[in-house]
Amino acid sequence: MTPVIELRKVAKVYEIGPTPLYAVRNVDLRVNPGEFVAIMGPSGSGKSTLMHLMGLLDVPSSGQIRIDGIPTDVLSENSLSRLRNDKVGFVFQSYNLLSRTSAIENIALPLWYGKNKQSGAQNLAREAMARVGLDPVAKGRNHPNQLSGGQQQRVAIARAIVTHPSLILADEPTGNLDSTSTDEILALFQSLNDEGTTIVIVTHEDYVGAHAKRVVHFRDGQMESDVAVENPRQAAKGLSTWV
Repeated sequence: MTPVIELRKVAKVYEIGPTPLYAVRNVDLRVNPGEFVAIMGPSGSGKSTLMHLMGLLDVPSSGQIRIDGIPTDVLSENSLSRLRNDKVGFVFQSYNLLSRTSAIENIALPLWYGKNKQSGAQNLAREAMARVGLDPVAKGRNHPNQLSGGQQQRVAIARAIVTHPSLILADEPTGNLDSTSTDEILALFQSLNDEGTTIVIVTHEDYVGAHAKRVVHFRDGQMESDVAVENPRQAAKGLSTWV
């Protein structure tokens, strides 16, 4: 089986002063199709840096990253951008929606990228919107400030899945949400994963991590543990949504 994403001895080093700062240290990590992985650790552990590397938003200082078996270190900037747009969907804590753009238009943005423009983009956006539980007729023309936090995050998830990417990367996706919206978004991620979507969530919250099928713990830029979770829904019961 070809991993959706594979990291081989990946490191990220910042040259700050006389002593190099290792944000990520020689990480080996494979995520296979259909997995739901939580990357956890305290602030400063390197987990967000790792997510940026996995999403091709940053370049490792050493090591290799492969997406669907494609080595990314030999690609040009344009090829990297196309690969990122086609293969990776992003969900962020702050939603990253365009404020003057409707929900449907926000979702369709990846389909309009560069030379990869697709006809019927708005129809595909409506399908993605319905898939995350939002009515495209009732909410499609709304701007972000006309939507609740939970609805904005659903729009962001729809934007992430509209191109049918190999991998969804979510960085603290419930960090700005109340407990009810948090549960709804986590249930949505589980539903998408049940349908076969590969998901990696970066979080410091045990409650969020407990919804994944596999938990990778990070500290000081290194993997401390990599543990499979047999029954994520059961594991999440009894945990608080707040840290």
